[in-house]
Amino acid sequence: MLRTFITWLTIGFSLVFLPASSRAESLESVLMPGKVIEGHADLETNCKICHARFKKSAQNALCLDCHKDVAKDVAQKQGYHGRLAEQECRVCHTEHKGRTMNIAPLDEKSFDHKLTDFLLKGGHASAKVSCRDCHKPKAKFRDAPSDCFACHKKDDKHKGSLGTQCADCHQESDWKKTLFDHSKTKFPLTGKHRDVVCKDCHADPKFKGAPTACVACHKKDDEHKGKFGTKCESCHTDREWKTIIFNHDKDTKYPLRGKHRLAACTTCHTGFLYQEKLKTACVACHKNDDDKKGHKGRFGEKCEACHTEKDWTITTFDHDRDTKYPLRGKHIQAKCASCHTGSLYQEKLKTACVACHKSDDDKKGHKGRFGEKCESCHVEKDWKAATFNHDRDTKYVLRGKHITAKCESCHTGFLFKEKLQTICIACHEKDDKHKGQEGKKCESCHNERDWKASKIDHGLTRFPLLGKHAGVECKKCHMTSAFKDAGIACVACHEKDDKHKFKLGPRCETCHNALSWRAWRFDHNKQTSYKLDGGHERIVCEACHNKPMPRKVTLSNTCSSCHEADDVHNGGFGKYCERCHVTSSFKKIRAGVGGAAVH
Repeated sequence: MLRTFITWLTIGFSLVFLPASSRAESLESVLMPGKVIEGHADLETNCKICHARFKKSAQNALCLDCHKDVAKDVAQKQGYHGRLAEQECRVCHTEHKGRTMNIAPLDEKSFDHKLTDFLLKGGHASAKVSCRDCHKPKAKFRDAPSDCFACHKKDDKHKGSLGTQCADCHQESDWKKTLFDHSKTKFPLTGKHRDVVCKDCHADPKFKGAPTACVACHKKDDEHKGKFGTKCESCHTDREWKTIIFNHDKDTKYPLRGKHRLAACTTCHTGFLYQEKLKTACVACHKNDDDKKGHKGRFGEKCEACHTEKDWTITTFDHDRDTKYPLRGKHIQAKCASCHTGSLYQEKLKTACVACHKSDDDKKGHKGRFGEKCESCHVEKDWKAATFNHDRDTKYVLRGKHITAKCESCHTGFLFKEKLQTICIACHEKDDKHKGQEGKKCESCHNERDWKASKIDHGLTRFPLLGKHAGVECKKCHMTSAFKDAGIACVACHEKDDKHKFKLGPRCETCHNALSWRAWRFDHNKQTSYKLDGGHERIVCEACHNKPMPRKVTLSNTCSSCHEADDVHNGGFGKYCERCHVTSSFKKIRAGVGGAAVH
């Protein structure tokens, strides 16, 4: 007791002579219960790093201030310390036991690995595995890696080619049993590939980098000898090699139709598929057929314009729809080569009838005189059936016998060069029996039905038919067809009937009329300049008109012209008897003449 007191007294006196800061440190080192472990040795003289004066509860926080990794586990409830029940650190880790003291003892047999972040399962839980297999000396337990590759790198047959995530394929129960999902790779296993063992494709355990192209494994099976390229999957499937999935209609710009569907691929694809650019024109494959049995190239290379893949002999070309020249009548039955004699797309075939039928026109037709517009009259149905409507299509309507007359009867020259006259005389001048006397308007009397049946209004002529003339036949007056040769004077026809023998002149109509020859009427006083009175009123015409006058009545009106023989004066008093005599009686003398008495 005394010794202890003396010791504390000695210490007290020693501290009196030290500075204040050094005095506190020296006191703490004197009062420390024992040395700390080697890891805390640099902190041994600074008690406040780990201890708080008069506050034991603060010690845990001070521990975690330095051991931040543990603090993180505790805060996040992870790792070994994060899963333990809350307690003081010193319960497990007691300090001041000396430099070499193990203040973190671990009982490997009783340690519960479930409290860590790495649960031991499968092969890891085996008794054959010791802690030191994973936890290396001089390393914290918590620093032991949790990934497979860190421990099993030497066992990796893939040599790192598949990465470090071994657990993606392997499991702890048996390293050789794999759970690899090939569908998560760039080459999912489908069809018969599912039954294939890995080594059949992955000859190298590295696996990664194994080729995915079919030809890499199946080149020896390629029946196309490489001509169809390396993209086998374009046509084949992994379910069955013989099943073709290639859809030519959908997968190419050339849909297969008709017999093309039945054709083998090599029929068209004779070369290397991806090196040659196969032409889609029919002639590319069928030129030989065209040369032997077809058009010999004359119809161009667009075979599809007429033919289909269903049947080469059936043509779909619609001349009416696809050209500007619709086919009608016998043209429908005509063979293409009948008109298209040359190279179809090099020649521009004319659509005029005469382009093909000129020889027919020259031999059996109009010999070019009717021009080249054959369609104006003819149709394709029958060459002989003319559709030309003269009434509708011209200004000259056909009537009567003109309807049955042949075109050449009138159109003797070149139809479109000559301007044919429409007057009758233009064609019938040689038939004119009137010798042109009646003019050129034949239609005034005649019609097209019958030339002989004429209808003339004689009233419109210079000699209207009156009285009995109306019932007289034309030929009675008109001895010939030269109608104008017939005179209009009565005497022209009735000379033989003239009882006056021209004594009264040629103008019978002066006295007579056409109603009756016997009924006549002549007023000498009104119709002549010689008035009949006295004895003249009772005498017959021939008494004065006693000589024929075939041209004109020119009888003198002097008395002596008739009474010269009766002149008792023998012309001594001249020829003007009327100066003395009167017509009532030759013997009666006018009053005042020669002393004659006035009666």
